[in-house]
Amino acid sequence: MDLRIEQACPQCGAPVELAETHQLLICAFCGVRNHLEGSRPFRFVLPAARSAQQRFLYAPYLRFKGTIFLVSGESISHRVVDTTQVAHPATFLPPSLGVRPQAMRLQRLDPDTSHHYLKQTISPTAVLAKAAQVSSLTGQAGRDLLHRAYIGESLSCIYLPLTRRQQTLVDAVTGQRLAGSEELIGLTTQPFQEPWRIRCRASLCLHCGGPLHGAADCQVLTCANCHRGWTFADQGLIPVDWQIVPGDPGTPLYLPFWQLFGRIPVLEISSYADFVVRTNQPFLPRPEWRERPMSLWAPAFKLRPKIFLQAGRQATIAQWQLRPQPGRVQAGLFPVTLPSSEALQAAKIILATTTTSPRLVFPLLPRVNLTDVVSRLVYLPFVEKGYDWLQPHTGVVIGKNILRLGRAM
Repeated sequence: MDLRIEQACPQCGAPVELAETHQLLICAFCGVRNHLEGSRPFRFVLPAARSAQQRFLYAPYLRFKGTIFLVSGESISHRVVDTTQVAHPATFLPPSLGVRPQAMRLQRLDPDTSHHYLKQTISPTAVLAKAAQVSSLTGQAGRDLLHRAYIGESLSCIYLPLTRRQQTLVDAVTGQRLAGSEELIGLTTQPFQEPWRIRCRASLCLHCGGPLHGAADCQVLTCANCHRGWTFADQGLIPVDWQIVPGDPGTPLYLPFWQLFGRIPVLEISSYADFVVRTNQPFLPRPEWRERPMSLWAPAFKLRPKIFLQAGRQATIAQWQLRPQPGRVQAGLFPVTLPSSEALQAAKIILATTTTSPRLVFPLLPRVNLTDVVSRLVYLPFVEKGYDWLQPHTGVVIGKNILRLGRAM
């Protein structure tokens, strides 16, 4: 379930409700479209009760939502996880925020200098590792655990407002007493940090100045004027190399995939022919495939874990049938909701799921490293087949409901 955030439109001041994963602020009143800039993870705060004092001490919690994949033995397991954990060692803080972040409308941090913040001393890596333990997706490194990946995650920092009441510290949301004055001795705080501030920027093409288009939860914006693509970074937009595999006239849907070019030295894979041999595919490599650079393909949109692996596997194995061309904005382009950084994290998992001989590949996964990596976004045409979408070149099949529900992951 996505978190919901209330924020005022920077143009007209009207209230706008965003989801945690939204990168665009689109105002329904004045029509302004702004992308959000600021250091990740984005930071939010639970709304305090109206009766609470207005000077708060904020306690940090890290919220992780995504899919954890684990390769162990000769199997690949996965689980969707949604957890919120305290990111400060103070013993009086609740270990989790429970369902409150999902039940309440969150707010952006107020840069008011009168507030103070407990320092986040627990790293996101530690939170992810604990999420894997909670999900029973652990193993003994070097023997059971061969590889673990976190894909499609949303990582946010949520602050619990605390306030003083008669020499005690209370939860400003519920009014519950958390600590006495003796427990606050030696507690260090910090003021609002400037990198936390979120800025709204007009979504205009940096090449031609035209308006950029995309859904609120998209990771790539496109310009219909110069046909360039842009993705988000902490300090602005950066260009995206993107192409499209042409479909028939009237093709209703184009789904985006990340194509990751690179070499895998430990498996001696540098071409598509090498991949066919090392993963023991049930067909012989063609001579021209020795000149075809190796690439792994991963869906650039969120899916259920099993379907994500199936789509990535089929697109990677059947990539020789795809002939991408320079991209041009057209109808039917599905939003990119998974950034290239997430696709790179999925590279080993996609490689593992393509092999027909796990005993030959899985033990080498801890040493597998994709080098000289170059990413490209490629849209593939899909046609309707009853309740499914079918990709004619690769045979990738994705249910219509599964595609729709993936937007809510």
